[in-house]
Amino acid sequence: MAQAQKGDRVRIDYTGTLEDGTIFDSTLEGDCCEDGQCSTDSCEDEGCDCGESGPMELTIGNEDFFPQIEEALIGMAPGEKKTVVIPAAEAFGEYDQERVFTVPRADLPDDMPVEVGEELVLTGEGDEDELAVTVVEASAESVTFDANHPLAGENLTFAITLNEILPA
Repeated sequence: MAQAQKGDRVRIDYTGTLEDGTIFDSTLEGDCCEDGQCSTDSCEDEGCDCGESGPMELTIGNEDFFPQIEEALIGMAPGEKKTVVIPAAEAFGEYDQERVFTVPRADLPDDMPVEVGEELVLTGEGDEDELAVTVVEASAESVTFDANHPLAGENLTFAITLNEILPA
């Protein structure tokens, strides 16, 4: 049976989980909705990132996905499964408290949404610098933003299945 090699285009399925078992991403339909976090049949409107299901295609070695996963695919045969753990430092980095900052509400536009949990992109004076943030606290006087990636500080576990090696 053929084994995947660097440079091969492959189709895989995966489920990504956190240490507590929470599914944060999956190619398997409905995988991340099993815990009831989606309230409708269409996850695309729920913000849970599980609306796009179906196998992922990638070329091994092109850095289309985490390099640790691409490396693990080398030598796998179609139908084979593996589990890959990616430490936080090699995934989205360690959580950095210095990336949490507070801005006086008077310095923000009046029409800016500031609900806790809201994900925003802040821009600088010339709109050249963009910073993705999450609102973590809001009061009448100030708003606190967190610029860490939502998965910063998390070790990621991927259960991967090599579905097929695609023809060249």
